[in-house]
Amino acid sequence: MTDDVAHPHDRFMKDMLSLPERADLLLRERLPEAVTKCLSDDPPEPVQDSFVDERLRQHFSDRLFRVTTVNGQSAFLYVLIEHKSSPDTKVGWQLLKYMVEILKQWEKENPDWDRLPAIVPLVFYHGAEDWKIPDEFLHLVDAEEGWAPYLLNFRYPVLDLGTVPDTELSEYPRLRPWLVAMKYATRKDRQAAVVELLIACAICKSPSCTLQLR
Repeated sequence: MTDDVAHPHDRFMKDMLSLPERADLLLRERLPEAVTKCLSDDPPEPVQDSFVDERLRQHFSDRLFRVTTVNGQSAFLYVLIEHKSSPDTKVGWQLLKYMVEILKQWEKENPDWDRLPAIVPLVFYHGAEDWKIPDEFLHLVDAEEGWAPYLLNFRYPVLDLGTVPDTELSEYPRLRPWLVAMKYATRKDRQAAVVELLIACAICKSPSCTLQLR
């Protein structure tokens, strides 16, 4: 089995999230309710650019979506996919850098801005080891405890596929096989089954298809 399965190419994730309707299902299922309840019914609009450093693309890929809230505000949802077999302790730093790049690009298109758009990050992790890293940026900062209110900080939800039972990865049958495949991509003893699952998923035409890894 090649590393293409252990470290899926950007193409796989982009294919999974290429349909706005499918991306919408994943984002609404896995982002915090405080975020999703404010989203309009319009599906997210994919933004084609990638913000991951070239040298890190073996380990990370990303997907940016433009969304509208129920109050008519424009915002971004940023999905960072980590392909490593174990969590990257500096993922908060990666998120900060990429979100700054997103805002810099947005500023070029909106030079007369008054307020910046919100960016909500989501870390998509499918490594073999459980995610045990605190889900906030300030965890990386070496500072006095009393300084926290004056320092930059943000939290990021993490979807750790390895901790979710196969049948609970998604309630949507056409999304679940993709997530199952990603879940086992870093588990070498299951990679042959992953390939079989993807083939079966590709030829399954039934809307009620409930394929899962055995």
